[in-house]
Amino acid sequence: MAGSWTEPTGEETAVTSADGVTLDRPRRRWRRGYLVTMGTVLSLAGGLGLTVLGLGSADQAVASFDAASWVWSKAKGEVARINGVTAKVDTRVDVPKARGHQVQVVQNDRFVILRDVTTGAIGSMDLTTLQEYWNASSTSGIGVRVALHEDAVFVIDTVQGQVQQLDPRTLGALGNPLRFPPGITGGVFDGKGKLWIAAPSEGTVTAITPAAVNSSEAAAPKTPVQSRTEPVAQPAHDLTLSTLEDGVAVLDRTTNALHTVRDSEPGFSSATLPLAGPGAMAPHTDGKQVPVTVPDSRQVYVVRDKVVSSKFVVPGDSDGLQPAVAWEGYFYVADNSGQVHVFDSAGRRQKDISFPNPGGPLELEVREGYLFINAPGSSIARVVDNSHAVRTVDKYADDVLGGDRPPAPPQAPPPPPKPKKPVVSKPSAPRNVRAAAGNAEARVTWQSANDNNAAITRYVVVGAGRTFQVGADQRALTVTGLINGQTYQFAVSAVNKKGQGPARTSNAVKPTSEVPDAPTAVTAEAKPDGTVVVSWPPANGQGLEIRRYTVTAISEGGSAPIGDSAEASLTIKDGQLEYGKQYAFTVVSINERGAGSKASPVSGSVVPYNKPGKPEGTDAATAGDQAGSIQVAWQPAADNGRPITKYVVSAGGKSTDVTDGTATTLTGFDSGATVAVEVRAVNEAGEGEPGTATARTVALPRITMTGVNPTFNTATVSFSVDAGGGTASCSVAASGGGGTASGSCSSLKVASLKPSTKYTFTVTAKNAAGTVTAQSSATTDALYGIATCKNGQNGETATYCDKDVDGRNGNEIFSVTKQDDDKQVGWAKPGTRLQAYCKKSGESIYAYIYNNEKRSTWWIQVNYSGKNYIPWAWLNLEGGDDLNDLPTC
Repeated sequence: MAGSWTEPTGEETAVTSADGVTLDRPRRRWRRGYLVTMGTVLSLAGGLGLTVLGLGSADQAVASFDAASWVWSKAKGEVARINGVTAKVDTRVDVPKARGHQVQVVQNDRFVILRDVTTGAIGSMDLTTLQEYWNASSTSGIGVRVALHEDAVFVIDTVQGQVQQLDPRTLGALGNPLRFPPGITGGVFDGKGKLWIAAPSEGTVTAITPAAVNSSEAAAPKTPVQSRTEPVAQPAHDLTLSTLEDGVAVLDRTTNALHTVRDSEPGFSSATLPLAGPGAMAPHTDGKQVPVTVPDSRQVYVVRDKVVSSKFVVPGDSDGLQPAVAWEGYFYVADNSGQVHVFDSAGRRQKDISFPNPGGPLELEVREGYLFINAPGSSIARVVDNSHAVRTVDKYADDVLGGDRPPAPPQAPPPPPKPKKPVVSKPSAPRNVRAAAGNAEARVTWQSANDNNAAITRYVVVGAGRTFQVGADQRALTVTGLINGQTYQFAVSAVNKKGQGPARTSNAVKPTSEVPDAPTAVTAEAKPDGTVVVSWPPANGQGLEIRRYTVTAISEGGSAPIGDSAEASLTIKDGQLEYGKQYAFTVVSINERGAGSKASPVSGSVVPYNKPGKPEGTDAATAGDQAGSIQVAWQPAADNGRPITKYVVSAGGKSTDVTDGTATTLTGFDSGATVAVEVRAVNEAGEGEPGTATARTVALPRITMTGVNPTFNTATVSFSVDAGGGTASCSVAASGGGGTASGSCSSLKVASLKPSTKYTFTVTAKNAAGTVTAQSSATTDALYGIATCKNGQNGETATYCDKDVDGRNGNEIFSVTKQDDDKQVGWAKPGTRLQAYCKKSGESIYAYIYNNEKRSTWWIQVNYSGKNYIPWAWLNLEGGDDLNDLPTC
């Protein structure tokens, strides 16, 4: 195992990057895990149910192992630990129920903390044993996140504005929760162990010091505390943050001001950036150069010491550009096309890192001296070292102890062709601009403007002799310091990179002290049709009639009016809120004089949901090894806010439920049948729209005979086989006890045949649907022999073979199988080629030196003045002189 982690000293050293630029960085790097993107997936519903393959407990515990990161393979339901040094997977954890779930994951050398976004379950995995697991719970959906530093774990409920520390060993609460206004953002540790939270409604950023876990020191805090709060923006500005080694960078997205708060310095420094759209930052920044990304214009601005040190444009036009991630003086920018664009510290482009078929957004995580890049929807991850060398990791490699390579999931369908770039123009006027008077104040609300294909950066509110800027995700403003009885109106306009759009003016209001009470006990309920019903008891109008109520939806980092109602409830239509995202609600009551109450207490959080989406990439194929069967596979469907409990696969009037995985085999159909298949995902709301495909079951094979090519003792039978969509095995047999052969389904060679013999060749083809045969006939070629008699060296032997003489001589031919002078029919001159018919036993003949000492009792019937016999001793058969090539006469 590698050595344990050492706390950063804060000392710095100068190093030179590959492009020759000198960089200042701490001697010890960021060694505690943080998640750059929150797309990692696992399922903890009903318990973790993990199966660990590879390193395990006791002497193989994986705690304190440097240069490693846990990455997720979404389609396989498996989390794997990548060793950064070897760029190989050394541990895999099988989580079969996890497919399709999004989970937030944070990790360090001791713990991996997981939160299943789909179910809300939270789990802790102690890496010293890999055997102990605990479960807690939170509200499901996007809006709650987890953060981890050493032994401090926090659950941040951004919608409710609640921050709770947990013990990582038990997930039990430590101390009291810290409360902020609803709609906070952030919740990421800096390198010194402080957790940073931004509150857009107040314009503040706050550092939280964790409580000590199991500390014996009397001075150690027993509950987490807010150790520092800085007012970095006006209230109702959009804020996003990125933690640093010793503090936090906060981007005011409404004014484009970047504020840097250092742990060791009072106050904060600021720089205003020339951003052409809403900026974004990675949750944590490595080093002292802070990249700010504008996804809409694909620009990145790099800020150091309040100055833009470089800027660059990321090539491409795909959607989903992620914030640039800083690593060792370089910047890595991923987009949905599967490309990671790389730039040096001066903004010069380096070689891209490509992921074919990434299967979803890439995940970038800086840990233990490496940048880990994971494609959760594919088998590939990559490791980047501090010299920016890139190595590829096969997450499915079957070289983990106890592990088999997971079956490959179906490939995602190709992306649709890119649409033409739309025309970009200034935004439209905001919708439903309303004002409600309060006591010496007025509350202005509106619904979003049409951005006209360029993201809205802010709204401008003009009224009461003042101008206000409001964040694009806020869309509400309370204007104070007004005079009761005086009439006010407010004009609201939206701004994007093309400029400021037209304004829409609110109704006129007169501030008054006669304001109604706020509603109480606001409740919200998500319905299975995608709607959300918000209800409350009628408010007390204090003697005046309540004319309407305004409902505001609160989500992570923002709040916006969602609708008005004259009744004490509002049904928010399907599509107005995002599935799978947490929302809470406040309500303001407005009386007959246009005066409004304070906002009600926030409701509980709900997650809008609807039936699942259509399973994309649905594919059906012949099951070649099983009769009457087809194989069906599909990509996970969008769960639309609730876990998918099963897929219903229907075909031919039958259906089957699939609860584990995204593939199945259907059986029981006729051979060669064309089967139409529907696949529907099911969640709490019901069955979604189907993905469809068609396949044909395996049919009986069909044989087409194409020819027979015989020799005197073999025949090559040629044919073709339509395997019916399956896999066929083939064989051939010759009639009359001839030879057989098996193997290829295009050509087979049959041996052990006899010459000049007619054979019928029967070809058999077999697959899962059954067996068929086909026949073809052919006659083998004739077999010939050479009459052979070679003279000796001297004396009588030198002329022995020259001609036929009285008495015995070589190459004599008889009508019987013995040397009977009365039965001799002739003599064959040496070298004469004679057609051979068959063999027959007879008198033993010895050819002496005239034919290599050949001796035999076999005689060969040949074509010489009819069918007569020559001793085999004097006839050498072509093709190897093998008697077995001839039948017996």
